Amino acid sequence: MKCSGLDAIESARRSVGPSNLSLLGLVRHMAGVEQNWFRRVMAGENISRHYRTDDDPDGDFDGALPDPDVVADAWATRRAEVAFAERFVGDAPDLDVTGLDGADPIQLREVLVHMIEEYARHNGHADFLRDRIDGRVGQ
Repeated sequence: MKCSGLDAIESARRSVGPSNLSLLGLVRHMAGVEQNWFRRVMAGENISRHYRTDDDPDGDFDGALPDPDVVADAWATRRAEVAFAERFVGDAPDLDVTGLDGADPIQLREVLVHMIEEYARHNGHADFLRDRIDGRVGQ
């Protein structure tokens, strides 16, 4: 909702310098968060991250450019990762399913709670970003 009605330039608008935080960056970041927790940790897939690398750990945000193709890619990538997560959770026999975060086991229920926290934190950021873009607040 915080991104609805925005063009590529508005989506990529940074908060306040020198921060690289933007709504588009948040969409890209959350695609990576979904990918990391559900594909890598829970499903055990050996993946390459969508936007960040060892050379550019802030690639989620640094690469959030005001280009319609970059915006479309971010949304398509996030939708695909959310769909994977939904399938994974839907197919899980229960919330005790365990994945590995490095060498540490973690249960699906812990990942879901973490995702709630992650989205809540970034939704707060999105409120401030949208307010700066056009004054739209609330919801």
